[in-house]
Amino acid sequence: MKILLTNDDGIYAEGLCALYRALSLEHEVVIVAPEAERSAVGHAITLSDPLRVRVVRRGRDFWGYAVNGTPADCVKLAFYELVGPVDLVVSGINRGANVGINVLYSGTVSAATEAAILGRPALAVSLAAFSGEDYCFAAYFTALLVENLPSLSSPFCLNVNIPHLPAHLIKGIKVTRQGTRKLKERFEKRVDPHGNIYYWQCGEEFLEEDPDTDVVALKSGYISITPLAHDLTDYKTLSFLQDFRLSY
Repeated sequence: MKILLTNDDGIYAEGLCALYRALSLEHEVVIVAPEAERSAVGHAITLSDPLRVRVVRRGRDFWGYAVNGTPADCVKLAFYELVGPVDLVVSGINRGANVGINVLYSGTVSAATEAAILGRPALAVSLAAFSGEDYCFAAYFTALLVENLPSLSSPFCLNVNIPHLPAHLIKGIKVTRQGTRKLKERFEKRVDPHGNIYYWQCGEEFLEEDPDTDVVALKSGYISITPLAHDLTDYKTLSFLQDFRLSY
């Protein structure tokens, strides 16, 4: 299988390197990733600046294309210019979970949904840790999942989140839906040396309680797998508006 590997943490990220090592044992893997961290850029694409590409070699680990753009840019450029057709796109392993409303902000997830938009199946993979990360099990599980992907008639995007736990403490796998409850966020107000006030986002808390969601499954020690679509239509409101007579 020919696999395109990308992320939003940048081409030098340890999670990407771990995935490359696991997937390249059985597959042809090509890396096209941002040249630096582009976390939380969502589905942004670059229109007003040129996209520049350079080859990066990381010792004996891998070589790949580094792009001065977003994760979505990387997937587009890979498909149309650098790599051509692939069988699968894998984005990750992200440092930190991508569940609930955060899916909308995630560059990792957006790279995978961009692949689905362009007609290819994709995985977005995240590890729920921001310190002391060990990507070995997450990479192993991703490789196992790749070998057992379902054969669907249309492109799909699976958002995979893995607890940062020893493998024997992970309770299992749950197929979930995306949590949609709002976040409780905090900002710290600070003053710089010149007396100017600025703010730093310093924490967030998920208020989700539904056990069928990715948020609760991950918090409970399960690997969550959530199928995502890029259709943002609110069908309930659509139905209401279709029945509501509008005029001008």
